[in-house]
Amino acid sequence: QVQLVESGGGLMQAGGSLRLSCAASGRTFSRYTMGWFRQAPGKEREFVAFISATGGSTSYADSVKGRFTISRDNAKNTVYLQMNSLKPEDTAVYYCAAAWAPGSIVISTATEYAYWGQGTQVTVSS
Repeated sequence: QVQLVESGGGLMQAGGSLRLSCAASGRTFSRYTMGWFRQAPGKEREFVAFISATGGSTSYADSVKGRFTISRDNAKNTVYLQMNSLKPEDTAVYYCAAAWAPGSIVISTATEYAYWGQGTQVTVSS
């Protein structure tokens, strides 16, 4: 099993930057595909970014492409989401998620991720 704890959320003005972190427990972190999702009030949870187990493959939702960057440090059991040029529509609770998938196939559907963090709030003011 994997336990995930997100941090780094907060209140930011439009155009600013935030970096989210997700710390994972367990000794097999490097065999897990990781994803970031977000959920705004009244909306469904949506895919934000994916990174393969080795970090060699990434994928992004069109809404964040070019502004957000996902990365991971397997030695520290941590995945990051660097968010630049933030917009008010980025306001949401951000969740990291893990799927046992040592390969590089993109996983962007929430139901394919077995483990989830508790979420961290990101609020972007205009």
